[in-house]
Amino acid sequence: MNKVFLSFLLLFLLGSCKSVKKHNEQITKLHSVADLQEDIDKLYSQLKKHHPKLYQYTSKEILDFKFDSLKTSISQPLDSRTFYKKLAPVVAEVKQGHVSVGSVSKWFTKKERKALKKKKFEFYDLDFEYLEGKLWVKAYRGKDSTLVGNEIVSINDEPALKLVETYKTRFASDGHNKTLHDRFVSKGFSVFYYKDKGYLDSLKILFKSKDTLFSKMFRRVEKDENKKGNKKLADTTSVEKTKPKKLTKEEKQAIKLANKKRKKNNRKYGYLGKRKQYTRNFSFIGKDSTIAYMKIRSFSNGPYKKFYKESFAKIKSSKTKYFILDLRDNGGGRISEIDYLYSYLTDKDYQFITESEVKSRTPFLKSFMSNTTPNSVKVAGALLFPIVATHNLLKTRKRDGKIYYKFSKHAKVKEPNTLNFKGKMYVLINGNSFSASSLLSTHLKAKNRATFVGEETGGAYNGTVAGIYKLYELPTSKVKVRMGLMQIEAPQKQIPDGFGIKPDVEILPNLKDRKSNIDTELEWILNDIHKHH
Repeated sequence: MNKVFLSFLLLFLLGSCKSVKKHNEQITKLHSVADLQEDIDKLYSQLKKHHPKLYQYTSKEILDFKFDSLKTSISQPLDSRTFYKKLAPVVAEVKQGHVSVGSVSKWFTKKERKALKKKKFEFYDLDFEYLEGKLWVKAYRGKDSTLVGNEIVSINDEPALKLVETYKTRFASDGHNKTLHDRFVSKGFSVFYYKDKGYLDSLKILFKSKDTLFSKMFRRVEKDENKKGNKKLADTTSVEKTKPKKLTKEEKQAIKLANKKRKKNNRKYGYLGKRKQYTRNFSFIGKDSTIAYMKIRSFSNGPYKKFYKESFAKIKSSKTKYFILDLRDNGGGRISEIDYLYSYLTDKDYQFITESEVKSRTPFLKSFMSNTTPNSVKVAGALLFPIVATHNLLKTRKRDGKIYYKFSKHAKVKEPNTLNFKGKMYVLINGNSFSASSLLSTHLKAKNRATFVGEETGGAYNGTVAGIYKLYELPTSKVKVRMGLMQIEAPQKQIPDGFGIKPDVEILPNLKDRKSNIDTELEWILNDIHKHH
């Protein structure tokens, strides 16, 4: 089934070739009040038609009022970006984190895209953190390391705090908890800024370092300008070009083997090129193998089975007593990966998820047969319809007036992995622990398998509407809205609904420790281990 879906996605990407000029004209012109109100009606209709838990956290009466009020507030023509800014906060009132509104963006011609690939925007090298009511530079992948730890006062003369608070209204966590908002706005600040302002060639940021204010311009620059400058300098100062060293056969073979090993490790650990870090990390803390530490940044990058198998084999052979699983800032990913990881963390038979509530007997068809789907995909979909429809119909059943889809692999009872860890376990969580990482945490919390340290997860204990998605484009504004189609949940539930996995030991990050490069939450765990070791 996954192969069929990926085939449709590939056709979707290849078939998307609308007129750049027409698109840019459409999103920048002013749309009539009637057309924008019709966009709102069509969006709400799509949500009611496809979202299985639309009124889980906000009642129908309140949502009806919110969407009606939005329509009333449209009293004059607006362009698409301005409309997005009014629409996103209302959609966020659904309080389902996988329902998201994308801002419209300018399209570029093939020639323009080619030129843009040769440049980078220095602003995107900044990593942010919203902490103690202020926006800070957490890291900078550019040259000026002195920017790290400074407060951002304003961007292009707009107060940074005003931008942060505005962006926090344009997305939702799952349910009523608020921990996701501060963390997610930090992690995605540059993306929110782009959605808000669109394409920019430069911008000015005002920083504060202690009591000193200073500004810096961030520009779109050539990626290889430094290399070019060095090359020109070498050409003008060298008397004669240095001939490259001729490698021996053994040296060439050694380089080839090293490259092969590097590529293999990059796949296994899920290498993130732009950040020069791995998705999956494993190590022992301290002088021996008593404490194992595993940092998982997401469950969505590259193959994973070999990594977990090797890691837990090392843990078993080393007779490790303590295991720390770091899920902070893990936004989720594949059910298959967290199901597989959990098999190493339990010594009992388990059912990972229950049947998933859906709104259609053919959810996969609803997923990729949308108005964003190119005609070429629709033609292919028509040809494959009997196969996909039959598959979906066999997997779905109606019960008590609701429709349920069964993921056979993940809904059946399974045995734990023979390499399962039996020692003391800690889990690090924060507001950015969302979706799949929250689902995994639900199992561990419900079984009292681990001590949780940090802050409440942004993802809900009782599950989330995700699994597969539908991408719907509003006809006039061209704003795209993504919505999950399946309720994915563990067998365990908590009351009240709408909150995340709460830590056993709440520790919130603070600025003082951040500036000193101290991991407050991890330090607490290590101290706790040393107390009882």
